Amino acid sequence: MRLRDYTPRGFNARNLLILIAPMIVFVVAMTIYFFYTHVEQVNDKLSRGVVDELAFLEQQRQDAPEDWPRLVDGFRRAGLLDISFTHGTSELVTPPGNGDCCIEFGRNLDVRFPGLPKVYRYLAGDLLTVRMLLPDGLLEARLDRKRVIIINAHIFIVWSVIFSVLLLLTSYLFLRNQIRSILQLSWAADAFGRGEDVPNFKPSGAIEVRKAARSIIRMRTRILRYTDQRTAMLAGVSHDLRTPLARLKLELALAPKDFDTTPAKNDINEMERMLDGYLAFARGEEGEQPVQSDLVALAREAVSAASARSQLEFVAPAPVQMRLRPLALKRAITNLANNAADYGKQVRVTVASLSGEAVITVEDNGPGIPSEYYDDAFKPFSRLDAARNQNVSGVGLGLTITRDTARAHGGDVTLGKSELGGLRAIIRLPLDAERPKGMGDEDDE
Repeated sequence: MRLRDYTPRGFNARNLLILIAPMIVFVVAMTIYFFYTHVEQVNDKLSRGVVDELAFLEQQRQDAPEDWPRLVDGFRRAGLLDISFTHGTSELVTPPGNGDCCIEFGRNLDVRFPGLPKVYRYLAGDLLTVRMLLPDGLLEARLDRKRVIIINAHIFIVWSVIFSVLLLLTSYLFLRNQIRSILQLSWAADAFGRGEDVPNFKPSGAIEVRKAARSIIRMRTRILRYTDQRTAMLAGVSHDLRTPLARLKLELALAPKDFDTTPAKNDINEMERMLDGYLAFARGEEGEQPVQSDLVALAREAVSAASARSQLEFVAPAPVQMRLRPLALKRAITNLANNAADYGKQVRVTVASLSGEAVITVEDNGPGIPSEYYDDAFKPFSRLDAARNQNVSGVGLGLTITRDTARAHGGDVTLGKSELGGLRAIIRLPLDAERPKGMGDEDDE
């Protein structure tokens, strides 16, 4: 059991949790401390003052009954207590109202008037009535409940919650800008990985995020420089080799008619195909920019050549729109379809959209490849002739180019056993991620 199994995975959700959890603990702890210290103490002091007034009036009633009406009238006119005494009453009748209030007041009554039957109730209009059965009669008093209890203590909680929400909102708006910069960086890094240009991407956000963005831009620049140098070098090599091959073809064309030049011409043609394969592998369709296209239409066109050499079944439930490099991806699908047609008589190609991915499946009923050779099949210039037919031409770059193309689109290629009995190759490509809002805006903080 780990804590991260019960916490959010997203950066935004974790930031909110970091903000909300301490704020809730703080508000709850502060509220409990406020009510069990300040509010309780103030209520106790207020109640004690009112009970002292009742005790004073009761003592004056016993010691100076002739002055008691004047004192009672003075307390009434001052708005402190409205008190009365009924002689000879021997029964304590509970007044209507709510008794679940003024706990400190009842506690102080028990201290100053121990052993006497007493009852108090909270009436409508914020009035509190108290009745005590004395040996010679019933003492009843009415007073404002505000004199014994703080009735607006809940306002403290309300304002605490309001200010906490405002603080959380302000913090969230600040963090959202930082998170937006991270999302923009992530989107731009994925676009760079797919070989797309993001001309309006600018490093933004915190210093650390800007530093990471600049590092990614410099890394992409170095990779492009290296790729361009490699492509230029291999293009030069290819050009230099094509010149002597062209001379050989010319010499063979001028050779005597009685001389069989077919094997030599076949070798030259094979060498040209090998050069084309090497150059395509080195170039990787690097200069092609992604465009919005229908993957189903592109795949249908890519497998058309294989349909002439095998029994082809093409399955596509619905169109799949995505950003892709048409020439590079078409070449990758063509490689898989042609390989399947070379080794099997029955070929099935399926294009579908599943769980945010575009899935292209190419299957055949040929001899297949043992599972222990799956990794080797993707290595450049690898020829698994022990597992497949020996009489198939090629330079061993088809699957390598296909995998590089899939990875350039942010996906990958996997091999497996087909239900048809042969090899199954699956290309998985992520569908277009939503472009973050504000891409290209400069956000300092």
